[in-house]
Amino acid sequence: MALNSVKETFANPTEGTSEAAAGGATAPPVDVLISGAGPTGLALGIDLARRGVTTLIVERQDTLSRGARGTGIQPRTQEVYDDLGVLPAAHAASGLYPPMALWEDGRIVRTHEMVERGVPTPSAPYADIRMLPQWRNVRLLHDRLCDLGGSVQLDTALTDFTQDDDGVTARLTGPDAAVRTVRARYLVACDGGASTVRKQLDVRMTGPDLAPGHAVLADIRLDGLDRDHWHRWMLPNGGFVGLLPMAGTDDFQMLAAAAGEPDTSHEAVRDLIATHTHLTRDQVREVLWTSLYRPKAGMVDAYRHGRVFLAGDAAHIHSPAGGQGLNTSVQDGYNLGWKLGQVLRHGAPDALLDTYEAERRPIAADILATSTRLHRSGSLRRGRDLHQLGVGYPESPLTRELRTGLAEGARTAGDRAPDAPCTTADGTPTRLFDAFRGPHFTVLALDAPDLDTPALTKAAGSTPLHTVHVGGPTPDLLDPDGHLRAAYGTTPTVFLIRPDGYIAVAAPPEEATAALTETLRTHFGAAPVAA
Repeated sequence: MALNSVKETFANPTEGTSEAAAGGATAPPVDVLISGAGPTGLALGIDLARRGVTTLIVERQDTLSRGARGTGIQPRTQEVYDDLGVLPAAHAASGLYPPMALWEDGRIVRTHEMVERGVPTPSAPYADIRMLPQWRNVRLLHDRLCDLGGSVQLDTALTDFTQDDDGVTARLTGPDAAVRTVRARYLVACDGGASTVRKQLDVRMTGPDLAPGHAVLADIRLDGLDRDHWHRWMLPNGGFVGLLPMAGTDDFQMLAAAAGEPDTSHEAVRDLIATHTHLTRDQVREVLWTSLYRPKAGMVDAYRHGRVFLAGDAAHIHSPAGGQGLNTSVQDGYNLGWKLGQVLRHGAPDALLDTYEAERRPIAADILATSTRLHRSGSLRRGRDLHQLGVGYPESPLTRELRTGLAEGARTAGDRAPDAPCTTADGTPTRLFDAFRGPHFTVLALDAPDLDTPALTKAAGSTPLHTVHVGGPTPDLLDPDGHLRAAYGTTPTVFLIRPDGYIAVAAPPEEATAALTETLRTHFGAAPVAA
């Protein structure tokens, strides 16, 4: 069933209001029901759509998310967007963060870089954090979802649900209070920090205490400031007002931590700016969106509850310090997506889905600690240590490192699979990310011409598996400048690269066929599954 047909079924009310209100209208079953169309839900939806998994995404708001909110797209998330087909549009719509300008008495007294600049390398081509307003980020993700035949049902709230051994039955309340019932194999809660799904599961978040306070967040248009700086005014009580020109727009994002009762009205935003900066109320031409931020931090103990999964802010909430929350959330969806695809379409055991929590929860715990530390310090600094390129899964049950005697710092199983410029056999320039891109596993055979490729293909069953030979008599890729071997080592090795760009297995060539065959059959499914 095409994903658009799911949208049409939910968009056209069943005749008979009384039946709909009683929950009598039932939509065709879907594989995955996603509650929430923010960055997490949309990234997950994109990944599932390209795997042929029927998905229904519902969003309780009547429009996609408004507000710039989280603006920083870290280099690792850019790699995810590269794979999902979003990156060209994201790069075109984004920009770099400008230097911070500190104002006193109506003039700039000091400037400095708050966001550390990076230098692209052959193994990490995206070196800088990109500034992309969240409202635009969400729209770009939605456009990509629609390109793949997916859709979002707006103005539709997941009201409640039950689950059994075979799936989830959910009631959805749509426009005009019409109620529908949908049956899904799995439910994924991407519905934010106030998650309805998490509350119905009666799952609590625990985490560090942050000092009470508040900040007013707003998207505004104004006159009187250049767009070459991130402007900041320090307040006598230790608070501040910051105005960041948003790349690709006429907007500024305001973040103000000031004393007094919180007020997010448009007039209060004008007053706040006029009181604490040299700008006048009249220079604030338009207030587009406002919100109130109160510091919170925490995470759930379990990401999986039967056939229900928690992802993004529904599973963990962080201080915005360090720009980690949105990025971690998108990567939750990216981790879960391929695993759901393997179970639903390629016969992988249900236990594969348990590795979502095993892999992602420790990452969230580390990021929670980092963002809390930065929050308490008051720092807005964003350095290369926050790029998330070092995130990996060395302790995952899916990870097997079979080589011995490796040099310190060697690329090992569980690590992110780096990029490398190279060429095809006829000399055409290409890169490893081009080979990895798509919903398949990749066997990267480095100087391993005797690898039994037919045996691996048979072991993979219906799982898409691409084999790429580097070196040997019939190579698929050449490494004329040595970038690939600099990233992966010079010792003959066979790597199994997961669909999310991490190394699952690293084995000597003589052990590779047996090791990869066992891994494919044990964890990822080896038999076709009827649609």
